[in-house]
Amino acid sequence: MDEDLSDQGRRVVLVTGAGKGLGRAFALAWAGRGARLVVNNRRRDGAPDSARHLAQEIRAAGGQAVADDSDVRSPNAGQQMVAGAMSAYGRLDAVILNAGITGLAARFPDQAMDNFKALMELNFFANIGIIQAALPPLRAAGAGRLLLVSSSAGLYGLRGRAPYAASKGALTALALTLATELRRDAIGVNVLTPFAMTQMTAPSLKVDVGDNFTAERAAPMALWLTSAACRQTGEIWTAGGGYFRRGRMTEGSGAAASGGDPVTPEWVGANIDRLGEMQNGIGFSDAEAAFADLVSRLAALAD
Repeated sequence: MDEDLSDQGRRVVLVTGAGKGLGRAFALAWAGRGARLVVNNRRRDGAPDSARHLAQEIRAAGGQAVADDSDVRSPNAGQQMVAGAMSAYGRLDAVILNAGITGLAARFPDQAMDNFKALMELNFFANIGIIQAALPPLRAAGAGRLLLVSSSAGLYGLRGRAPYAASKGALTALALTLATELRRDAIGVNVLTPFAMTQMTAPSLKVDVGDNFTAERAAPMALWLTSAACRQTGEIWTAGGGYFRRGRMTEGSGAAASGGDPVTPEWVGANIDRLGEMQNGIGFSDAEAAFADLVSRLAALAD
């Protein structure tokens, strides 16, 4: 039987980068379930105030929302967003860290160091400050949830997008670490790698996906992962076109030289196919668990 989120209508959710695209879809979907929203999007000179317009749209439909126009890169952005939630609603239950950019498309030799710094600043470092500010109210909430919106580029790499892939890879590693550290605080931390046709992603999509890959069709997973009913934590989920699947880092079963056989580069080369077999690949909860498994396998060979 499907879980019902209708009893979570008083949930307070902060969504960064909510002015358009995925962030807007996530905010509207939660508002449709009765949640109270803090919608963030930076305000550019001469451009419409997209966060304020979205908040007004939610309120006009009978929902509750306040706007925040902080630039997430500002040192005080996190404190300002959290203060807005506490002032308006007195609590904060979930944060969807969606704000990000793809940066310039170019092969690695043509990527300036400034491009790497700019994407790390927005896609990675800015989220750290927001998380730090949000942790106290999330702990107090009793079912706090953090959702870091990453990308499959951070899992597999992406040609022509080295700065973007690096920043999203760092974000994914941060989320998996936080999931382990915050488990005792009842704060669930997960990663969403969505595929959606948005203003930011459209130039990079090389296939015709029709109307399938809308931001709205990725929203159900974002809502589930930030709901009080969700028990998943430390997981990576892909969503696109209404299709959902879990991803994880895996290691093969591997092998070691038997008995007193010398371990040389030549031995590695001769056995590389066996060592690289991934059919029985397994995943681990964290790096310590991966190391412990390696130690246990070596101990078993020594017995």
